[in-house]
Amino acid sequence: MPNRTRRREHVLPDVLAPNLHVVFCGTAAGTRSAREGAYYAHPGNYFWRTLFETGLTPGKLSPHEFPRVLEFGIGLTDLAKLHFGADHELPRGAFDAAALKRKIARCKPRIVAFTSKNAAFGCFGRVLPYGEQTERMAASRVFVLPSPSGQARKFWDIRPWRELATAVKLSRGQQGEQP
Repeated sequence: MPNRTRRREHVLPDVLAPNLHVVFCGTAAGTRSAREGAYYAHPGNYFWRTLFETGLTPGKLSPHEFPRVLEFGIGLTDLAKLHFGADHELPRGAFDAAALKRKIARCKPRIVAFTSKNAAFGCFGRVLPYGEQTERMAASRVFVLPSPSGQARKFWDIRPWRELATAVKLSRGQQGEQP
């Protein structure tokens, strides 16, 4: 079994800035993403396609273009920054919810969107339904989305992603920005 831990350095860098429209948070980089050094790099992952299909980006970005998400008011991070692989392969204690909450409080995005129920569980300690949540993280609205991973295809549903995209577009409009 390959070593799925990189000590002292993040597997993938955070892509964060102050006051973003939305920050997507996954559990950990997958093996392919870690190997390629790019978020959502597996060709079976729907993440980049879904951002385009829902209008969150004006075109379909490739995984290696991940730093460009900032141009669209989007950020990227994971709960496990020092580990990679499928969720069941991660060591106990890999998720650092406290660090995520500090990042969100510092960056103040309008929305935090967890890209799976497992990511939301890793942060909040309980199962949350898909869609917008009643609670907030710092001042940010919280959404839970079906995982875009090919390994979670049986749970795929684009509707919560569209709900998120609508909320982001409304937020952009309220700020007088281009959708």
